[in-house]
Amino acid sequence: MNVDFLQVGLPIPDLIVGASLYFPPMFKAFLLGILLWGIIHRLLRNWMYSGEVWHPTLMDLSLFVLSVFSALMLIIRVT
Repeated sequence: MNVDFLQVGLPIPDLIVGASLYFPPMFKAFLLGILLWGIIHRLLRNWMYSGEVWHPTLMDLSLFVLSVFSALMLIIRVT
Protein backbone atom coordinates (compact mmCIF):
# COMPACT_ATOMS: atom_id res chain seq x y z
CA MET A 1 0.00 0.00 0.00
CA ASN A 2 1.42 3.33 -1.06
CA VAL A 3 0.67 6.23 1.30
CA ASP A 4 2.46 9.11 -0.39
CA PHE A 5 -0.11 11.65 0.80
CA LEU A 6 0.89 11.01 4.44
CA GLN A 7 4.53 12.02 3.95
CA VAL A 8 5.94 14.74 6.14
CA GLY A 9 7.31 17.77 4.36
CA LEU A 10 4.81 18.23 1.58
CA PRO A 11 5.30 21.65 -0.05
CA ILE A 12 1.70 22.78 0.50
CA PRO A 13 -0.01 20.47 3.03
CA ASP A 14 -3.25 22.46 3.11
CA LEU A 15 -3.64 21.97 -0.63
CA ILE A 16 -4.79 18.40 0.03
CA VAL A 17 -7.69 19.66 2.13
CA GLY A 18 -8.30 22.64 -0.15
CA ALA A 19 -8.30 20.52 -3.29
CA SER A 20 -10.78 18.05 -1.83
CA LEU A 21 -13.39 20.73 -1.12
CA TYR A 22 -15.21 21.65 -4.29
CA PHE A 23 -18.00 24.18 -4.38
CA PRO A 24 -19.95 23.80 -7.64
CA PRO A 25 -21.27 26.95 -9.32
CA MET A 26 -24.85 26.11 -8.31
CA PHE A 27 -23.83 26.13 -4.63
CA LYS A 28 -22.15 29.51 -5.07
CA ALA A 29 -25.24 30.80 -6.88
CA PHE A 30 -27.41 29.47 -4.06
CA LEU A 31 -25.38 31.36 -1.45
CA LEU A 32 -25.34 34.57 -3.48
CA GLY A 33 -29.06 34.11 -4.21
CA ILE A 34 -29.80 33.89 -0.49
CA LEU A 35 -28.06 37.22 0.00
CA LEU A 36 -29.96 38.84 -2.88
CA TRP A 37 -33.24 37.35 -1.70
CA GLY A 38 -32.61 38.63 1.83
CA ILE A 39 -32.25 42.18 0.57
CA ILE A 40 -35.29 41.97 -1.72
CA HIS A 41 -37.37 40.23 0.94
CA ARG A 42 -36.59 42.92 3.50
CA LEU A 43 -37.59 45.66 1.06
CA LEU A 44 -40.87 44.02 -0.06
CA ARG A 45 -41.92 42.21 3.12
CA ASN A 46 -44.41 44.80 4.38
CA TRP A 47 -46.08 45.08 0.97
CA MET A 48 -46.27 41.31 0.42
CA TYR A 49 -47.84 40.55 3.79
CA SER A 50 -50.20 43.56 3.78
CA GLY A 51 -52.92 41.63 1.97
CA GLU A 52 -52.37 43.03 -1.52
CA VAL A 53 -50.64 39.84 -2.67
CA TRP A 54 -52.88 36.80 -3.00
CA HIS A 55 -50.29 34.27 -1.81
CA PRO A 56 -47.31 35.94 -0.12
CA THR A 57 -45.45 32.69 0.55
CA LEU A 58 -45.63 31.72 -3.11
CA MET A 59 -44.41 35.15 -4.14
CA ASP A 60 -41.58 34.90 -1.63
CA LEU A 61 -40.59 31.53 -3.06
CA SER A 62 -40.68 32.86 -6.61
CA LEU A 63 -38.50 35.80 -5.57
CA PHE A 64 -36.04 33.34 -4.08
CA VAL A 65 -35.91 31.28 -7.28
CA LEU A 66 -35.42 34.43 -9.36
CA SER A 67 -32.65 35.55 -7.00
CA VAL A 68 -30.79 32.24 -7.34
CA PHE A 69 -31.23 32.32 -11.12
CA SER A 70 -29.96 35.90 -11.27
CA ALA A 71 -26.98 35.00 -9.11
CA LEU A 72 -26.16 32.07 -11.40
CA MET A 73 -26.36 34.32 -14.45
CA LEU A 74 -24.13 36.84 -12.69
CA ILE A 75 -21.57 34.16 -11.87
CA ILE A 76 -21.61 32.90 -15.46
CA ARG A 77 -21.18 36.44 -16.83
CA VAL A 78 -18.30 37.29 -14.51
CA THR A 79 -16.28 34.12 -15.12
